[in-house]
Order: sequence, then structure tokens, then C-alpha cells
Amino acid sequence: MRGLRGKNVLITGGTSGIGQAIAVRFAEYGANVAINYVRSADEAADTEEQVHTCVRKVKETGVRDVLVRGDVSKEDEVVAMVEDATAQLGGLDVLVNNAGIQISRPSHELAVDDFDKVLAVNLRGAFLCAREAIRRFLDAQKPGVVINMSSVHQRIPKPQYLGYSVSKGGMANLTTTLALEYAGRNIRVNGIGPGATITPINRGWVDDPMKAEQVTSHIPMPRAGTADEMAGVTCFLASDDAAYVTGQTLYVDGGLTLYADFREPWSSE
Repeated sequence: MRGLRGKNVLITGGTSGIGQAIAVRFAEYGANVAINYVRSADEAADTEEQVHTCVRKVKETGVRDVLVRGDVSKEDEVVAMVEDATAQLGGLDVLVNNAGIQISRPSHELAVDDFDKVLAVNLRGAFLCAREAIRRFLDAQKPGVVINMSSVHQRIPKPQYLGYSVSKGGMANLTTTLALEYAGRNIRVNGIGPGATITPINRGWVDDPMKAEQVTSHIPMPRAGTADEMAGVTCFLASDDAAYVTGQTLYVDGGLTLYADFREPWSSE
């Protein structure tokens, strides 16, 4: 994909699932990647090994991967994490805001601490990382890209996941506001809205035929997506092929946001 070779990319929450797939795909395209983890470097080891495998496969010399620790909900750790990634990679060109959590609870039983925790990671964390990345783009006087990993649930309500839905709705506005504010500075900001995706965290329904049918029955393309499919779209939005795209959320959802229940005509006649 054009324009990715040699770019420096920071992926938050890059140790599993979609984040891991994104790190691996960027490496395949010859980009240097900084993989963010929260607790210990051990949790990032699997992603790092996959990146190394890809680098060996494509025989890219000079492609680097580094591990950077940081809790995106904490401002001081975000500042240190982005600085660490920038220093180790020798600059920063692309930020992928992928870190996210969700807490399931009926809304009338949802504790304010749990609501705040989800917003702190998903929304404030995305803002903090974007702010630090944009500061470095501006200081370096060069183009930059921010990609926010949102969800179909920035549009589709998700009962019993109020904090998550609210955080993704906020991320939609974060994306458009930053895109408008910095478009004239050659900084592009876009979002990705995954639908149901096969990742380790979703094994509970992926491996249960009945639950899987409940999920896929709502998807016009009757299957879940893969983390690799989300990674491919992420790389596209970071590439020169998307050089004129900003302020958009691209839904990668098999048509889920097309309202599958309306596939058959409704009529009162």
C-alpha cells in the first residue's frame, strides 16, 4: 500500500485482537511499529513475535518494532508513552487509537465508577493520545495521521453497555472535530467502526453455534469480520491512497449499520 514503507506507527492496545492484527499488517507493509501495552511486557510478547515473523517474511531491512508501556487513561503515562515511542522509532507519523474496554451492566445498576472507567480509557484516552501525537506532528512540521478505532455502536445503541456506547458516540465527534481543526495543517483524522469481529475476547459467542447464529443473523453479510480485515482498512486510511480522506468513520461491519431487520419490505397493506 502506497506511502506506508518506513512510516512510524504507534498502536495503543496493540497486544491482542484487532490491535495486534494492525501492528502485524503495518509491519508487512514495511512500517515501523510501536506496540503499546498496559501491565507488563510479557503480554506484548506474542504480538512482537508475530511482527518479527512478518518482517522476516517480507525481508524488510530497517523495519523496527518496539514495546511501549502506558495506561491511556492517565495523562502522565500517555505523555511518557508517546515520547518513548517517538524517541525509539525516530519520529511519529501515524497514531492508531485502538485501546478500549467495555463493562456490561443494566444501566440502572451501573456504578458511576464503572461508567467513568470506560470513558476514561475509550474517550479521554483517545483524546490524550491524539493530543500528544498532534503536538509532535506540528513540532516536526510534517503530515500526520490519527485513526480512532470506534464501533458500530457510535450509531447503534447497545443496551447494558451504556458507557461503551457513550464513549464511541463521543469518539465520533472527537474524530470530526480534530479532522476539521487540523485539516489545514495536513493532519488527517479518521475513524473505523468495526461490527462483530472474531477476536479472543469474543470467543464466548464465536465458539457457541447458537450464540454465533444470534450475532450473524443481524448481519446482511451473514458472518462476523476478522481482525485482519479491520487491520487492512486501518492501513488504507493511513496510506497515501486515502490522502484526501479526513473526518470520516468507515464502518467495517458486513452491512450491520444498514439495519438488517429491514431486508424484507414492511407494508401495512
